Parts: sequence; C-alpha cells; structure tokens
Amino acid sequence: MSDQPDLKAWVGRRQQRIDWINPNHLAAWNATLDRDDPFPQEGDPVPPSFHWTLFTPLVRQSELGPDGHAKRGGFLPPVPLPRRMWAGSRIRFHQPLRVGERVEQTSVIEKVEEKSGRAGSLVFVTVKHSISGGGGLAIEDEQDIVYREAPRPGAAPAGPAEPAQRGTWEREIVPTDVLLFRYSALTFNGHRIHYDRRYVTTEEGYAGLVVHGPLIATLLLDLIRRSLPAATVESFRFKGLRPTVDVSPFTVRGSLGDGPGHVRLWSTDNRGETGMEAEAWIR
Repeated sequence: MSDQPDLKAWVGRRQQRIDWINPNHLAAWNATLDRDDPFPQEGDPVPPSFHWTLFTPLVRQSELGPDGHAKRGGFLPPVPLPRRMWAGSRIRFHQPLRVGERVEQTSVIEKVEEKSGRAGSLVFVTVKHSISGGGGLAIEDEQDIVYREAPRPGAAPAGPAEPAQRGTWEREIVPTDVLLFRYSALTFNGHRIHYDRRYVTTEEGYAGLVVHGPLIATLLLDLIRRSLPAATVESFRFKGLRPTVDVSPFTVRGSLGDGPGHVRLWSTDNRGETGMEAEAWIR
C-alpha cells in the first residue's frame, strides 16, 4: 500500500460531538434486548453499553460509500481495504450517564497499524472516545477498528477449533433479521453487512447477515445484569475472534472469574466455537 496516503498522518485527529439521552431511545433499546424495564424517567441511570447508541454518524446520503459507511478519508483514515469491522473495545465506566442529560464525546485517533496475516493485509485503527455528562467524565472507550482485504475466491474456511466451554450462565440468542435491523436503526448504522443479504454474501463473502460486534458485547453485559442483578460494572473489555452470522442461533455465556469482582464472558459462533471473548470487573 506504498502508493496510498500516509495513514499514520491521521494519528492525533480529534472530533467532538454532542447528544441528549432521550427516554424513548432508551426504551427502544430495552425492547430490542427483550428487557421488561419500566419506561425510563428523567434522571434514571442508563445501562452500560447504551452509549454506543449515542453520537451516531449523521452522514448525508450522498456521502456514503458502497458499504453503507461514510466515504473514506474524513475523521477516520482512507484505508483502501474493503472490509471493515469493530474488533474490540476497552471501557471504563466512571459514573453513569442519566436520562435527559446533554452529553459530549471527544474522539481521538490514537494509533494506526498496518499488518499482514494469513488473510492478507490488515489495518488496525484505535480510537479513544471520552464521554462526559452532567457530572463530568463518565465513560472512556478505546475502540479497535480493523480493515481487511476482500475474501479470496475459493478460500477455505478456517479449520476446526475446540468447542467453546460451557458457562455458569448461558442464554441462547436467535439473530433474526428484525433483531439486526432494530439494532442498526438504534445506532443509525448503515453498514450493509448487517441487513443486505445479497451484498454481504456476494460482495463480502460471508455466509449470512453479520451480527454486530457491539450487539454481541451488549448481550454479554446484559447477561451480567440477568445473572447478577445487583452488580455494577466498572470496566469491560471485549475482543471479536471470528464473525457470527444469522444462519443459526448462538449463545452468550459467562462465569465468575479469577478474583473478587472479575467476570469472564464469551459467545459462541455458528459452529459452537468462541466468537467473542470478554471480561468485566464489577462491584
């Protein structure tokens, strides 16, 4: 990619956005996760990972690229690789955001790395988001975005791996078209891999609609809420290992971890192997 722009020149770029926490938006998020929470009231704390529905990318229709994302070269660098995925996050929850608050997000590109792997060229972009509400800094979220080459014709799928281990807590998820559509709508995510079956199978080579990485991570956090309802999550990290698509159910699993307040979490993919691994620290 020597003939491409210097992607590292984007390191240090900043972007600031504002939003408001709307009770209807939170109620729609609860409904999508199949929660029976009462309608949110002014001042209620919002659950962890709801911040991923805020500060949505309000890109004009004429400025979208062929994959449904914004065209390359704005805040994020103009990576020439066609496939884009959210690979993971490391999050600290300092205090809750609350319904009705005006919230601000400052985003900084911290790192751009070009690598080569078995799947070809890769570019990793790390972005740190700092989110503040009425009481000051509330959330720090360091996100890894990975760009990959298009699938090679006739490429064999990854070889067999060990089945994911069982968990103390488990919940089966059926990734219907409607679930994926509703989460895309909540996050104003135009990425076509989540709703356009023809595009995702013919252009990007997946077997079906791709389940959003942050949706799986949200379901893992929701598993803590369902299993340990008195717990407060202080930090959380997740890493996507392999994609999960909508051709079969998958499970989110968890168990107590290595010490006080530590929780291990993971999901299965369509073959019963680990699709995402995560951990949280609670009090």
